[in-house]
Amino acid sequence: MKKIYIITGLLLLAISFNGFSQNDIFSMKWLRGWTNFEPNKTDYEDYDKVLPNIISEDTFLRSDLVYLMSGDIYVTNNATLTIQEGTVLRGDVENSANLIVTRGAKLIANGSKAYPIVFTSNKSPNSRSHGDWGGITIIGSGNAYSTEGEGVIKGKFDPLYTSYGGTNENEETTVLRFVRIEYAGKSTNGLSLYALGKKSIMENIMISYSADDSFQWTGGESVSKNLISLKSSDDDFDFTQGHTSELINILAIRHPYITSDNGSYAVEIDGYDNKVGFKNTKKLTTVDITGATLISLTDQMNYSHSRAAISVNNLAELYINDSTISGFSDVVRLDKTFSTLKMVDHAFKMDNSFLNVHKEGVYTENKIANATFYLLKYNRFTKTFQNPEELFEDPFDKGNPKFTLKNSLNNYMVIQ
Repeated sequence: MKKIYIITGLLLLAISFNGFSQNDIFSMKWLRGWTNFEPNKTDYEDYDKVLPNIISEDTFLRSDLVYLMSGDIYVTNNATLTIQEGTVLRGDVENSANLIVTRGAKLIANGSKAYPIVFTSNKSPNSRSHGDWGGITIIGSGNAYSTEGEGVIKGKFDPLYTSYGGTNENEETTVLRFVRIEYAGKSTNGLSLYALGKKSIMENIMISYSADDSFQWTGGESVSKNLISLKSSDDDFDFTQGHTSELINILAIRHPYITSDNGSYAVEIDGYDNKVGFKNTKKLTTVDITGATLISLTDQMNYSHSRAAISVNNLAELYINDSTISGFSDVVRLDKTFSTLKMVDHAFKMDNSFLNVHKEGVYTENKIANATFYLLKYNRFTKTFQNPEELFEDPFDKGNPKFTLKNSLNNYMVIQ
């Protein structure tokens, strides 16, 4: 299929919005104290204890021990695995580690700002890389929204433990607070979340250098806040199979030359999975994001390698506000399931945000005229593409990158 980019006339006005403040969009104090933007330099202690491959009764992991995850580790039999704040768990590289919390079981990883819980590679400093180990998979009993009412998780795991979904939409499937996941993504995602119940808690989670998606939600319902994806090889935030999600404060930092074979997005949303199908059009994926910072560290010399920040497919819906998107070709790409302007206007809404892209802003596979105007009006943007160091305070600081705008938002143009 030949790709056609929309060129539309825009009325550009340098005006102000009520309530459109730089502090609202770029305040990122929530990053302080628990994140690590240079995990390859951290010298974690060697492990003291190897986790068993089957955890079938309630288990508590103490912070005074370092644990090795080796091979596939299943939490089964409705058991709860509780991890104390400050605990470090290292994933075996030779016998690739995966932690699978099966349906009915539970993971409580309740870290703190001062003492986050860390899942990381078992390699030594300066030798870690994308996909050193597998990842964390959490399976819930919430709605799967498939034609069969349940599904099977991604990965080559024991089929006894791979089913997800059910009717317990109010389940507290997991509690994750102040958690870092580093160098995962071998044959699965950094964090895979299946059919979560809506009482699940996900706050302050950082996933760094995943070889697959950093976060992936399949089915279920959740509210999450303060999520970070650092230089993932595939998508940063991926949603599918009817998942209903509200996200508050997310950060994705992408490297211009790190991507998957099929290309990657900061946010990818599929209304349904083509391989699984869906029950009805009222159970398609819907995502609401407030306070997204989606950054590709491209410049005028290499931005030809970039693509859209967001991909919306299979009749999914996304509302995004109070956000910044910079370094991508376009803001959003919409696939062929959106055939009219009314459909794309219903599927994607964005306001009160700042944009720095090097193409028209909206790409639709169906060549829909005027999509850029309808989807991006009431957002500020750069008149010409600008390099990260021109826009932001300190985007290349390796230990503490800062994406606060150097200039006032009133200096930028408005689609009106």
